[in-house]
Amino acid sequence: MFNTIKTSRENKERVIHLTRKLNLGAENVIARLALTYSLAQDRMVSLSDVQDSQGKEYSYKVLFGDYGDYYLAMLCVHYNLHISDKDLARYVKMHIDDGLELLDSEFQKSSGNGIDFLIQKIDQGLS
Repeated sequence: MFNTIKTSRENKERVIHLTRKLNLGAENVIARLALTYSLAQDRMVSLSDVQDSQGKEYSYKVLFGDYGDYYLAMLCVHYNLHISDKDLARYVKMHIDDGLELLDSEFQKSSGNGIDFLIQKIDQGLS
């Protein structure tokens, strides 16, 4: 298991920006959204493409709250990993970085507030 996750240096600014613009809660909420949004794209990230770890640092408890088992289970199912896999933390980090980039890019194209943006994304996912 791991104790902390650090985003890339570039994504440190993204998470601050998205937290302010989306107004959905603290930075860890945006990081959780980024992780799950990246996983929802149903793509596999390559461990060889890992970015730097000089950005925002989250402790396990702050990042996942009481739901760490669920977030990790989603990753394990997605990659067919065991919960004790040594690379699990790297997958978490990579999907947070990927999700932050995706959310930032898509939010720049949208109008409205954070709730409107999420509702739009949910509607797209349901259709």
